[in-house]
Amino acid sequence: MSLTADRTETDRQTFDSTNPATGEVVGTFPVHDSADAQAAVKRARDASVWWRDLGFDGRRARLRKVQGALTRRREELLDLMHRENGKPVDEALFEVTLVLEHLEWAGRNAKKVLGPQRVPGSRTLLNMAGELEYEPFGVIGVIGPWNYPLFTPMGSIAYALAAGNAVVFKPSEYTPAVGLFIEEIVREAVPEQPVLQVVTGFGETGAALCRAGVDKVAFTGSAPTGKKIMAACAETLTPVLMELGGKDAMIVDADADIGRAASAALFGGCSNAGQTCIGVERVYVVDSVYDRFVDEIVRRAEGIKGGADGATLGPITMPKQVDIIAAHINEALDRGARAVVGGRDSVHAPYVDPVVLVDVPADARVLREETFGPVLPIVPVRDVDEAVRLANGTSYGLGASVWARKRGREIARQLRSGMAAINSVMSFAGFAALPFGGVGDSGFGRIHGADGLKEFTRAKAIARERFALPIDVMSFDAPAWMPRMLRRLQDWQYGRR
Repeated sequence: MSLTADRTETDRQTFDSTNPATGEVVGTFPVHDSADAQAAVKRARDASVWWRDLGFDGRRARLRKVQGALTRRREELLDLMHRENGKPVDEALFEVTLVLEHLEWAGRNAKKVLGPQRVPGSRTLLNMAGELEYEPFGVIGVIGPWNYPLFTPMGSIAYALAAGNAVVFKPSEYTPAVGLFIEEIVREAVPEQPVLQVVTGFGETGAALCRAGVDKVAFTGSAPTGKKIMAACAETLTPVLMELGGKDAMIVDADADIGRAASAALFGGCSNAGQTCIGVERVYVVDSVYDRFVDEIVRRAEGIKGGADGATLGPITMPKQVDIIAAHINEALDRGARAVVGGRDSVHAPYVDPVVLVDVPADARVLREETFGPVLPIVPVRDVDEAVRLANGTSYGLGASVWARKRGREIARQLRSGMAAINSVMSFAGFAALPFGGVGDSGFGRIHGADGLKEFTRAKAIARERFALPIDVMSFDAPAWMPRMLRRLQDWQYGRR
């Protein structure tokens, strides 16, 4: 795979993607402009017709080939993700595992979810039959993040392809090489038409893609950037799917398995160096088990450090994020919080070691704003009701985690979030059949599952005459007594309710 821009295009602006741990240049890439985005969408438009006409079975067969190509080139991809994103190879392997499962589910279930379906008839129109089917939009623009450069965009790409669309994908400027690798894998499996193309660049390239004639945009990123994407798409009334940030809470009830809950909190808050939109960003623990929970966290955090190859945590991929993480830690400590694990010195760019904070002021930034680093504030609460109130006291509403033996489902249902895990963390992302998405500042729309397939289609309603009636009620020639009969029918059917 070529990772270098065509140097014959002397007027083409380029940018480097670098290893966040070492600064080594991974590749040089073109900054695609509006003309490039429009050309890609035009090619995708032609490809989408061929791809749609393959039908569900034909597309499933091609997506299975994508799985095969991805598996055969897995080690190459893992090395690339490690170098460009910085995450440990084992964490990259987890991304590949999830992507393979989602490709399988989307390809296998698209026909059942989106194929033609009969719907119940109408009492008023007894001679008509109803049908429902879902048509692909045509061309989907996907704008992906850097923290999970494979799994997250493929949550849109796999389902958009299974539904019959072609895709133009703009990866993060921090992980363009991974984006191009995805394109190459799909091209290897589907050589006939460019059903997936990649454009690279910065925010301007993403904005150009929004205006390039795509039929829908699926965006994953921050809420402020999401608003800019929506504004650009509003110019052409292009629909959008927004998967934005989170400030996900964990609630630990008095009857929880404290050891497992502490282990899960540490993993949920610190895996991928805390750079997970559905990661644990705050923990509310019932008073009676609070001290035990903190002690377990402290014990289990020993030895977990950020560093080069062999360390548990990789680097912070985006340099400016280090400053945000440090600011959240410092503000909390300056206002009286205590660090029971780590502290100010845990930030040693580009790495951040785990930091666990207690006695955190309720209005501290680390409890209100997305930190996106391995920082875990733990807050004692009187009872679960207080925990739910505090967990819901934010504009975000992406995921949540509940630890309780008896009331887990009850608590989960009270949380204002698009997803929740009971006695686990982030597990909903691994269920291909479950929809993934949030509410409030965490966005709207869903990827994954049946909802994710439908997200990339238009519902098409069809009413078909089964037999002709002697009297056509949908006509100006309907008899004069028809309104009287309709009134009597309504009185008989509904008036006594």
